[in-house]
Amino acid sequence: MKKSYFCLILILLLWVFAGSAAGKTGAIDVMKISGSINPGVADFLKSTVDQATSHHAACLIIELDTPGGLAESMRQMVQTILASPVPVVVYVSPAGARAASAGVMITMAADIAAMAPGTNIGAAHPVNTGGKNIESTLNEKITNDMVAQARSVAERRGRNADWVEKAIRKSVSVTEVQAVREHIVDLVATDLQDLIHKIDGRKIEGKGTLHLAGAAIVPVREGFRTKILKTISDPNIAYILMMIGMAGLFFELASPGVILPGVVGAMAMILSFFAFQTLSVNYAGILLILLALVFFVLELKVTSYGMLTVAGVICLLLGSVMLFNRGETGGPHLSTSVLVTSVIMVTGFFVLVGLLVVRSQVAQSRTGAEGLVGEIGVVKIPLTPKGKVFVHGELWHATAALPLEVGTRVRVTQVMSLLLEVEPVEPDAPRQAPGASGDRQLRT
Repeated sequence: MKKSYFCLILILLLWVFAGSAAGKTGAIDVMKISGSINPGVADFLKSTVDQATSHHAACLIIELDTPGGLAESMRQMVQTILASPVPVVVYVSPAGARAASAGVMITMAADIAAMAPGTNIGAAHPVNTGGKNIESTLNEKITNDMVAQARSVAERRGRNADWVEKAIRKSVSVTEVQAVREHIVDLVATDLQDLIHKIDGRKIEGKGTLHLAGAAIVPVREGFRTKILKTISDPNIAYILMMIGMAGLFFELASPGVILPGVVGAMAMILSFFAFQTLSVNYAGILLILLALVFFVLELKVTSYGMLTVAGVICLLLGSVMLFNRGETGGPHLSTSVLVTSVIMVTGFFVLVGLLVVRSQVAQSRTGAEGLVGEIGVVKIPLTPKGKVFVHGELWHATAALPLEVGTRVRVTQVMSLLLEVEPVEPDAPRQAPGASGDRQLRT
């Protein structure tokens, strides 16, 4: 009996010890960030950190290769890394990769920063979304704000804050060897396995010691939502999608039943709103753009002699300028060339479609009953006053104010159900004698 109790206690101790050891090792989540930093990437990082936290991962390794991106998205990513309960390792790789501009701040925020041979880091001076320098006053504000944040993050992680300031103010850039020598990053690793080997056993302040020996490597893939968001979350692309959506919906409203433009327009509009949810958007700008669409549609229904079109163009231009909130920290905004080109093209499209619709409305109908008015025909059965005429390739019942003989050329003046009212083309068209109609009808 005592042996049974002893065995049971031993099994329980082994189970607790195994569970404790498994909790210490955990898994190593590995995600890749390549390309520009945008709201889609920021959302991907946040979801990955939440996932790593939920299953108690040993650490999260970010393989980074970026030329930079949006300042607001970079700030969100830095906040996510700093607040992560899971140790975060940023690894600039593979060979030839870089951590430029926004990538510098992301690397500085990591618990452990590493680089692969043949990589570089730096050149973090802020520019606008078109890659051009910002006007002097705003540029100074944005630069000072970024420097303050960068120094704060670097000092918190014990890295070279003076170099980070130079990277922002003077756009300096260094290789991986120089980065380690100047205490910008912690180490150089040839590949992922070498990195895991070198950081195993390191103590992270506030997060414990890394136990990575034997830990499973779990690649984190981008979801379908993340891929779409990464593609469309650029302010210029989101704006172009909205313009396509407006054009498609306008065409469908102007010519109901075409269907395809309406479907494409609705999809583009929804995708643009999906992108706007991750961007700093001014809703007054969106309302002005939608008001412009209303004005363009009303131009088709109301005789305004072009005033509604002018109002629509003004609303479209003002809404486009106001669409994104920039603030003093250089948020996302439209490229001037994209804005001007889009406004001109969309306005031209609206005006062209409007002219075609108006022309079709005022044009004389050439089909159906209305299309017969004004057509020339020939009397086939005498009109006394009713008979039949051959018009537009068909034989019609017709009536005339005066009797008309067979062969008389007539013009249709009115259509009443299936009866045509006609008149002779020539004023001196031959007419029947009042008493001769009965005999002729007997002979026919």
